[in-house]
Amino acid sequence: MANAKMAKKIQIHNKSDRPDNVILKENEIIEKAEELQKALPAFLKSFYAYQKGNVLPMTRLAYLRDILFFCHYLIAESGRTDAKRPADILISDFRRVNAKDVNLFLDYCRRYKVETEKTVYIYENEKKSLARKRSSVSVLFKFLYRDELIPKNITDGFDPIRLPRPGEKEIKALQDDEVMRMLDAVSSGEQLTKKEREFWEKTRRRDKAILIFFLTYGLRLSELQQLNLTSFNFSRGEFIIYRKRGKESVMPLNKSALKALREYIDEERPGELSLGDEERDALFLSLQSRRMTERQIRQLVKKYTSIALETSRDAGYSPHKLRATAATSLIGRGNSIFDVAALLDHENVTTTQLYAAHRKNVKRDLVNDMEWETEFDGPDAPPRHE
Repeated sequence: MANAKMAKKIQIHNKSDRPDNVILKENEIIEKAEELQKALPAFLKSFYAYQKGNVLPMTRLAYLRDILFFCHYLIAESGRTDAKRPADILISDFRRVNAKDVNLFLDYCRRYKVETEKTVYIYENEKKSLARKRSSVSVLFKFLYRDELIPKNITDGFDPIRLPRPGEKEIKALQDDEVMRMLDAVSSGEQLTKKEREFWEKTRRRDKAILIFFLTYGLRLSELQQLNLTSFNFSRGEFIIYRKRGKESVMPLNKSALKALREYIDEERPGELSLGDEERDALFLSLQSRRMTERQIRQLVKKYTSIALETSRDAGYSPHKLRATAATSLIGRGNSIFDVAALLDHENVTTTQLYAAHRKNVKRDLVNDMEWETEFDGPDAPPRHE
């Protein structure tokens, strides 16, 4: 339609060392946060300003999503407001909210349903998600009390949510034999479906390079997705990763990573002349010659890890579990946890210590040494205890 608004092109005037695509990605997150702000009450304006200066864009976005969900709950479930939409909720409505209301909200979040015309969606949240929602609402009410918009701080009455202690939760990571099985699958195309193999014929070098970089450097999904050709200095044998909080890390290229990358760039990646301005520097491209999305990379990883694990595609591992694989493999080879923490950009070495404590084969070794039946006697039988 002639009157339809045309999407305006964003022009970056970049005076920093960070590449344009990293700045654009951050801008996308900021714009999503600003859209959420428009749906929330106007009296929270100073809260939005506080967030901008004190939390990372992704954290800010997560807080706003949780707070918007809480506002929808107040309207639909609590009886504390007559508003029909979150933007119409009054500060007087928030003054009527007490700790019991928030605790009921957190209990509601454990399991709730959303009905559409054709489908009923059931949502369940684990303790980690509930704890984040509790944190988001706590930050909001502490801020409202600090700015004297509500008469008392109700957050002390919020029910605690006990998260598993470090080490209680099993770390999921590939074992070395599973890594080799995965790399064999991406190299040979074996165990792929007929349709998957059609795509693999066109993307196998790209896919292998992606897996090698996850396994070697323990990259976060966003860090790999944002890699550019200009991130690499081949004469020095190194590349730059753009981390959270605007940090940069220079990484050395080992032989495996360099070989996989060169094969992809030289033999498979489209030439620059065939690419648009925005994609010319993007390292990992889709079949549509666009920078791969995080979703596309996640699906790729799940596919190949499912082959390694001999399970369904849906049960394959996420990129974050390849990060865990890198950590456990490095520590298992005798590397210092402090060096591994630096490589993976862990803010606290205690996070890395969790991987050091994780010994995947220890349970298997213990139970293999405790066979009670004699039917397994033979050259490969485990030793028996007399």
